[in-house]
Formats: sequence, structure tokens, C-alpha cells
Amino acid sequence: MSRIGKQPIEIPAGVTITVGDKEITVAGPKGQLIVPVQENTTTKVEGTQVIVTRKDDEPKSRAFHGLQRALINNAVIGVTKGYEKKLEINGVGFRLSGGGQEIEMALGFSHPVKYKAPEGVQLATNKMEITVSGIDKQKVGQVAAEIRSLKKPEPYKGKGIKYVDEVIIRKAGKAGKK
Repeated sequence: MSRIGKQPIEIPAGVTITVGDKEITVAGPKGQLIVPVQENTTTKVEGTQVIVTRKDDEPKSRAFHGLQRALINNAVIGVTKGYEKKLEINGVGFRLSGGGQEIEMALGFSHPVKYKAPEGVQLATNKMEITVSGIDKQKVGQVAAEIRSLKKPEPYKGKGIKYVDEVIIRKAGKAGKK
């Protein structure tokens, strides 16, 4: 039995969950998210809990059981607290400006790099730090990964865009002649 899938999801105050045939709607104080219903799973709202069960014991059903529960739980957390990822820019001459839906970065290229966030994701800048926030966990992570991919951190000087909690393993560089 799935260890994740069998755990019930507590519904906090102010959150409503509507289960349909093809999708589950999770609405809360920060917004509304739609979770698709995975095949071979059944979702029921019982009091202040959401319970996900599977129809049979096939390997595919067991895999989707935990996935369905995790997607609903991520939606509940998203509409109550929201998600946030922080990125840090390191490098001489690198600059950052903007905020809201669009930021502009000078990353050592011949031109400034502009990044426009998709709907539902906010970008905030503070000196050399970018904060990506929103209610959809997948979108927030994807935007953070796309911004990081513009200039990945290199192992010799550590220049580039990295997650705040990411550790870049440094290399020694050239060894001197003896």
C-alpha cells in the first residue's frame, strides 16, 4: 500500500475542495487551483479531510495513488501559504532590476537578459536576490529553473545564478608549473 497515498489530507479553515469527474478544484484565500483526477483513483471529502483511494492493486494504480494525494496536498498548501523559491546572482558586473512580472538582468552577455514570468507567478528583486512566488508549486519551480538556466553557476569562481540554499562545489583551477 502507498505510504503517501493512504495518509488523509487535513483541510484548513477557509479552503473548499470540490471533487468532479475529471478535475478537483481547490479554492482558498490566495486563489484557486485545479488538479486533474488520475485514473484508477477515487477522491472523497469526509468532514475536514480528503481521502484518496485506489480501485485496484495494479502497479500503475499504486503509482497514481500517491501522486494524486501529493498533487491535492500541494494545491491545499499553495492556496493557503503559497510557494517561494529564492535565487542569488553572483558575479562581478552582474546586475538585476525590475520586479512583478518582468525582470532584467545583466549577466555578462553583450545584451541585457529580460525574463517575463507566466500568469500566476510573481518575481521580486532585492539587491542580487530574486524571489519567485506563487500558488502553483510546479510553476514556481519551473520559473526558478528557467531563470537559473540563463547563467548556471560555474565551479571555478562561483559566478552565475544559483538557488540560495544550493552549495556549489568549487574546483582548484590550474595548478602552477613546478
